[in-house]
Amino acid sequence: MFEYEMATARRADLIREADRFRMVQLAKQADRASRGQESERSARGHRSLFTRAA
Repeated sequence: MFEYEMATARRADLIREADRFRMVQLAKQADRASRGQESERSARGHRSLFTRAA
């Protein structure tokens, strides 16, 4: 009975670890995807490319 309880606890630990790993991978993918979008910070560096209106 003890081995069964240990195996059940280990299985639960592995499932939690896999869920955590999956969440980290999804967060990394979302971060990579958001880098492709233009942000305000990148626009500020290109102000010298445009002429002043007044």
